[in-house]
Amino acid sequence: MGHGSWDDNAFAAARTFRAAKGISDFGYTSATRGKPSADWKAHPSLDPHGVVARECRDSDEHADSTPIAVLFDVTGSMGQVPRIMQGKLGKLHGLIKRKGYLSDPQVLFGGIGDADSDRVPLQVGQFESDNRMDEQLRNIFLEGNGGGQKSESYELAAYFMARHVETDAWSKRGRKGYLFLIGDELNKPRLEARHIKRIIGDDLGQDVDPASVYRELARRWHVYFVLPKQSHYFDDPEIGDHWRGLLGQNFLKLDDPGAVCELIAATIGLEERVVDLDQAMVDLAEVGSGAESRSVGKALQKVGARSVATSAAPPALDGPDDVSLV
Repeated sequence: MGHGSWDDNAFAAARTFRAAKGISDFGYTSATRGKPSADWKAHPSLDPHGVVARECRDSDEHADSTPIAVLFDVTGSMGQVPRIMQGKLGKLHGLIKRKGYLSDPQVLFGGIGDADSDRVPLQVGQFESDNRMDEQLRNIFLEGNGGGQKSESYELAAYFMARHVETDAWSKRGRKGYLFLIGDELNKPRLEARHIKRIIGDDLGQDVDPASVYRELARRWHVYFVLPKQSHYFDDPEIGDHWRGLLGQNFLKLDDPGAVCELIAATIGLEERVVDLDQAMVDLAEVGSGAESRSVGKALQKVGARSVATSAAPPALDGPDDVSLV
């Protein structure tokens, strides 16, 4: 995985072809929804069960790979965010690559649901450098359910990213990757062992404290939670308090869901110390995202103002297997 390079022309041509033929951008979702719900499954390329590791590796053409993982809540009102992302993939790549924020970004997409109620509560793709990232994103199943308890299984996704991803950026260079969780609710009170076994395949035998999963995750990842203005939870103080308690200033509120690509790119530029917030806004305007820059600037005010050397995330645990059981 991770070979090749992004081609704007091929991306545009594929979208034009699908539009002309009346083919959905999210064809796997359309096909799956035509089946009985008992038959709903993750696309084989996104099924996390039995996966030893998703890998982000260096190659001759991408010698300095940096992993970027973007996992969406695909329940209820959040279903529009993957569609927004798919339409702006070229712009995201252009900001990160052509503006020099990262030399060799590799992007993984995934979907997050509710392990208590959904048929497909977790989907995790591969790290890609070329137009296969578009195909991967379009194969995410937008289930659109959720359990209605003001919580989704973000902690299950965090566990997978902590335990089932290997990157040369970390193993060779000690450099963290970037993980963006995009949603609008809370984590579950605990990560249940039965869900881990059923959905991922690991047999821990005991439930896990979600906070310890995020501490472990922070050892190898810059972890951000993005709350787009999608539901009445956007202004719910419980949501903000919950995520700030886990991630500090890496909890980002975005009042324009259409600016999620721009927010991801600008956040990486700031973390890499390639740009300050003012320059990031200029870069957004140069790629035709001037209308979104105000929302991005507002979301990143605290991130842009803090010392880059200061981590907003909680301290990591001592090792990758040091997870608190409950």
